[in-house]
Amino acid sequence: MTLDIRGSIKNTKLSSNPYVVFEELVSNAIDAFLIRKHNDPSTPSMRVEIEIDFSHADLLGDLEVMTVSCKDNGCGFGEDQLKAFLTKDTSYKDDLPISGIGKCKGAGRVQFFHYFSTLSISSTSRNGSEATKRELLYTEPTKQIEAGDFIASQGSTNEVGTLIRLNGLKDSIRERIFRGNTLSEFFSAPILKKQVLITFLQRLIGLDSRLGDFEISFITRHRKNGVQQDFIKSTDLPTITTERMVDIEERDPDTGEGLGSHQRFKLSHYKLNAEQYDLPKNAVAFCAKSSPVVDITARYLRTRQEQNNPVGGFHHIVLIESDYLDPRVNEQRDNFDSIPAEISSGDFFSSEKLSYATIYEAIDPVIDELVVPADWNKELVLKEITDQFGVNEAMLQDTATRIVYGESAQAVAERVLKKYQERVINETVAIFNLKEEIIRAEPDSEEFREKVNELSWKYTASLKSFDMANLSQLIVRRAAIVDILGLACSKSLTMQKTVPTGSRRKDERIIHSIFFPMRKDCTEVADHDMWLLSEEYHYYDYIASDMPLANISWDNGEKVFESDIDQELQKLLAKRAADNGGKRPDIALFSKEGSAIIVEFKAPGVSMDEHIGDLSEYAHLLAAKSGGKLKKFYGYLIGDTVNPLRLNGWTPFPVGQGWFYSNPLLDPYTRSQLGETYFEILHFSDVIERAKKRIGIYQNKIKLNLCRVDN
Repeated sequence: MTLDIRGSIKNTKLSSNPYVVFEELVSNAIDAFLIRKHNDPSTPSMRVEIEIDFSHADLLGDLEVMTVSCKDNGCGFGEDQLKAFLTKDTSYKDDLPISGIGKCKGAGRVQFFHYFSTLSISSTSRNGSEATKRELLYTEPTKQIEAGDFIASQGSTNEVGTLIRLNGLKDSIRERIFRGNTLSEFFSAPILKKQVLITFLQRLIGLDSRLGDFEISFITRHRKNGVQQDFIKSTDLPTITTERMVDIEERDPDTGEGLGSHQRFKLSHYKLNAEQYDLPKNAVAFCAKSSPVVDITARYLRTRQEQNNPVGGFHHIVLIESDYLDPRVNEQRDNFDSIPAEISSGDFFSSEKLSYATIYEAIDPVIDELVVPADWNKELVLKEITDQFGVNEAMLQDTATRIVYGESAQAVAERVLKKYQERVINETVAIFNLKEEIIRAEPDSEEFREKVNELSWKYTASLKSFDMANLSQLIVRRAAIVDILGLACSKSLTMQKTVPTGSRRKDERIIHSIFFPMRKDCTEVADHDMWLLSEEYHYYDYIASDMPLANISWDNGEKVFESDIDQELQKLLAKRAADNGGKRPDIALFSKEGSAIIVEFKAPGVSMDEHIGDLSEYAHLLAAKSGGKLKKFYGYLIGDTVNPLRLNGWTPFPVGQGWFYSNPLLDPYTRSQLGETYFEILHFSDVIERAKKRIGIYQNKIKLNLCRVDN
């Protein structure tokens, strides 16, 4: 029997838990006591004594060293225990018929050799009326420990138990784990008590009756701080506050689909009065064999302040256990092997049927009930998610997405949209596969009809996912455009508030660009916002903004206007004020059905009644130069100022501040009818109000409310 120290260190990773050595010492002491109690029911209550002596390695006192010892009244090193100690991958404890004993691979003690260069053992075991004492001294660079390295002698039955002493903390550990911090700050008696209490709380409570009136003592000796002593006694153990069982459905690792089978997780909640239990922090942790392994407190208490202080006057400890977790804990006991973050269809590298995502989805609501601060308002978070990202409560329910305490609105929205994206992708793939099968099917077979029916149902079912995601994005975008337009019209955009001295204001240009980018046409820009005037205009065949009209052509290359239209337009514009001499219609839209839309913006403060003749002149010119292709002309003058006394023949709208005018378009000389006109004078506020109502139809459909009410 040989324990290969170098091989063990090589094959067992260093644990990142700075308290791992103490946890391993206490765990082994508990196991040893349970073995002794099983063999001798008259054994007195468990006693474990942990002592740490701090000293200085240099004259300046800057570098601390420590010696750690742990004494217990367990079974000691008998023949079986000696064999188990010398066997790294041991099944010794697995075969013991003792309830509550820790199952292990024998890798925990390897952490002793990771952390320290010297180990000594003095252990006395009892065999009937006889006692045997075994002693070992190991010091690096010894490569292995054999049975012969233990010195055996006759012992006393009154001294049954084990004393383990560790010395020579390695420099690599000091730098990597403690990062140069003072050791006595990590391992004072009160800190060790609190750490061990949290770590072994569940196990100590479960074993209380078998451990008797137990006591775990912590003693630290320091040249400056003197002697400190603290205890964990059976009377210190709290009663469990809440115990909840959660069944988590397993999923097919290939498809991600639910299997109908479940794994049961137990959540034990301890709500400890902060005045009675002076703990260093709250703790929520995944456990293995009743001991915490992965701390997930930060998932539920997001700030350091919340994690390290009482919540509502109480410290909270939530321990999560499952038969699923126990066999997956790694040798270092600081993580779990093989559990994936998510189960994605087509992942050939994982056979796990549970993921952290599915586990969290099931346990989050329970833990939120137990530890989330009472002053947290979920409704405020939901409002922020809706206002900023267009994700409403119906979408959260549809995707089974929960708002987790402390999670940002953006993170929640990203989770929702990711689920929709995955759903759309999966459904699209399914539809594509069905189409491929239909192509290969024979139309006169029953299979063909079945596949067609299946395709129609799958497509119908997927519409909700497609529509919800796309419609939400549409509403959020349009609501933002309406808000920006409102700010621009009131000169409230940041760029409008800081106009350099001597520079000309660009208010009209800004408003113009919100509807459609200046000096562009639809061959260059597909994304615009002409829906602000009418949803129909968004889909016209050709849209141009301040572009040469002679260049406009339909899809087949046919020109809309005669080649001299721009020269004629210049003559028309020359009659106007000099500062407008180079302009064309701000925005012009054309359809093959023979209609044209003319949009003219007027900067805030410019009276629109002075420009009502522009619309008629544009209409006459477009009608004449289109060779009869255009016959219906819709014109809009949009601004914020008008003198009603100058609007002869114009009719006010029943609601709002706008006016409209409709008449045949007649040739001024022959009086023949060239077409029909319909013109409107609109205030910016009316355009915004119309757009809000248009968005409102969609908002009501998915219960969103995004538009500002104060433009």
